[in-house]
Amino acid sequence: MLLPSSTGYAFNRTRRAYLATHLSVAGTHWSRFRGLMCTDVAKFRTGDGLWIVPCRGIHTFAMNFPIDALYLDANKVVVHIEESLKPWRLGRVSLRAASVLELPGQTVSTSGTAVGDSIDIGMGEIPESVRA
Repeated sequence: MLLPSSTGYAFNRTRRAYLATHLSVAGTHWSRFRGLMCTDVAKFRTGDGLWIVPCRGIHTFAMNFPIDALYLDANKVVVHIEESLKPWRLGRVSLRAASVLELPGQTVSTSGTAVGDSIDIGMGEIPESVRA
């Protein structure tokens, strides 16, 4: 569930492309479990994202739209990608992952994101150093 006050961002430093400019963080047990369950696709549009931390695997139970998921290690380097993960599925569990960034479907292909890319994640205003 995305919060209207979210002001975080996710920026692919390798590709110089924004993945999310309205990023929410799921950092509690309940928010990590709930994730995007029961979220309407109209409330998870291009530019939105959910960063689940800590996390090594995801599911799309109680969702009605596909998502892209980037599994990030502790340095926020992409170690695995799930593209267009359909509703009611289990994503892979990766012991190398420290967090997962959930994005609207097609974000990975549009941005060209690949395993090995470095991702900047921040809350608040987007700093000048990562502006595309």
